Amino acid sequence: MTDVTQSETVPTDAGEARVTWHEGTEPWAVLALGHGAGGGVEARDLQALAAALPARGVTVALVEQPWRVAGKKVAPAPKTLDIGWRGLWPALARPGLPVIAGGRSAGARVACRTGRDLGARAVLALSFPLHPPGRPERSRADELLGTGLPTLVVQGGNDPFGRPEEYPEGPYDLVVIPHGDHGFAVPRRAPLGQGEAMDRLADGVAEWITGLRRTPRR
Repeated sequence: MTDVTQSETVPTDAGEARVTWHEGTEPWAVLALGHGAGGGVEARDLQALAAALPARGVTVALVEQPWRVAGKKVAPAPKTLDIGWRGLWPALARPGLPVIAGGRSAGARVACRTGRDLGARAVLALSFPLHPPGRPERSRADELLGTGLPTLVVQGGNDPFGRPEEYPEGPYDLVVIPHGDHGFAVPRRAPLGQGEAMDRLADGVAEWITGLRRTPRR
């Protein structure tokens, strides 16, 4: 069973962030998950991972950026997001376990940009926004390809910010949620139901993380 062990505020140079911990039995790693620019940690994919992974030995830390904690509706510039994430990293590392840096959308970009410098074990990018909708020429692939760490991308098949077939070849793994949009919502008539889609997401992430445990750190 997953337990929320605590929710704490963490001071950063960008303001107070909030970390909500979901701890299971005998955890061996921490998966830190930041939210996107249009929502918070209530996103379906973040909640699905917080519910599924603690039972598999992974503590999930859901991170709310300072702008969200302050009640603002618009996310700040990427540099400010990075400052907030860097400032709360010591709290994420406090349990003394390997930390996987992750997030969805804008949070995925933060994890990609900062993971190696912060000493993360790996990077999990949920709904990585490869480009703005309808603007494939404004690619952000360099952030994804430059993590320098084991990286997993989980992408919806119909994500307007980058469909799976648009992704360049590179040193990362990819899990596709068929018919999923940027929030991993699937149409009612899709062969894969919403619950099944979240199960596929959680299983794919869990399998990848288990592989990290078996692989020596580079």
